[in-house]
Amino acid sequence: MNMRAFWLGLVVGTVFTCLLGQWVFSAASKEIDPPKGISPKIAADYIHSVIQADRTFYTSEIVERMQAGGIVYASEHWKEDGELPLPAQFVLETGRLVAKQQNGIRYRLISSWPINKKNAPTTEFERIALAKILVNTDHPYTGVTTEGKTRVFQAVYADKALSQMCADCHNVHPKSPKRDFKAGDVMGGILLTIPLPQ
Repeated sequence: MNMRAFWLGLVVGTVFTCLLGQWVFSAASKEIDPPKGISPKIAADYIHSVIQADRTFYTSEIVERMQAGGIVYASEHWKEDGELPLPAQFVLETGRLVAKQQNGIRYRLISSWPINKKNAPTTEFERIALAKILVNTDHPYTGVTTEGKTRVFQAVYADKALSQMCADCHNVHPKSPKRDFKAGDVMGGILLTIPLPQ
């Protein structure tokens, strides 16, 4: 009788332990408060795709068509000359407008070979990113960094010469440190910064 009670107790205890363990493991593996919304990486990809589409359209359908028709030209000194901004200036100016909004999202052009020194990398993350996107041009270099006490998600996307006209503009500029760009070459990067919830 004692032996039978022992084995029955052992079986019931084992089954109970297995079931309880499975329930505890299942409950522990579920997040208490799953994240809401989309990831910063996906948001950055969405924003970058809009920037790229706008810039491509501006370059091919406005700047190149207007110049080919002799109507108006793109100029580095567009404000003074009354002409069109260069495509890179178009991105920089729209980036300045976005930065004025309250959501904290920012983007700008950076390069290891900047014509304007303000577009040089300013952090170690930016320097590493520019080197990485030269090797892997189809994927952004991403990371979480801090600005003061604010955590931010940053992504650097390869900025390629959309046409030979873009490459030639850099190649002939007197302040350009690199003069052998071709259409499709990586000329720098588009740095996107998205603040993270604190």
